[in-house]
Amino acid sequence: MEKQYYAVHLLPSRPNFATTMTESERAIMTDHVSYWMEKMRQGKVYAFGPVFDPKEIYGLGIVAVENEQELKNIIENDPAGKINKYEYFPMKAIVPNISLA
Repeated sequence: MEKQYYAVHLLPSRPNFATTMTESERAIMTDHVSYWMEKMRQGKVYAFGPVFDPKEIYGLGIVAVENEQELKNIIENDPAGKINKYEYFPMKAIVPNISLA
């Protein structure tokens, strides 16, 4: 089955979230990074990280999954979902012909 690609946008709970995180928020975001690193090792995430837009720092990921439900499951199980929101959009990704697993 051919992979489906999505651009995943992590919307912070407040505009200055990245620079004003509490200790408990920082712990959740550390777990979030570990979670996405594991998805990367599984070959489901090509890239992810903060985008330093001057208006607001936000998270962005490029994801390759079997179907939209798999992406929804990834989002639902992400620790960052406890304090932030997600939106995602289908992407016509051009990727190298390599295995990331």
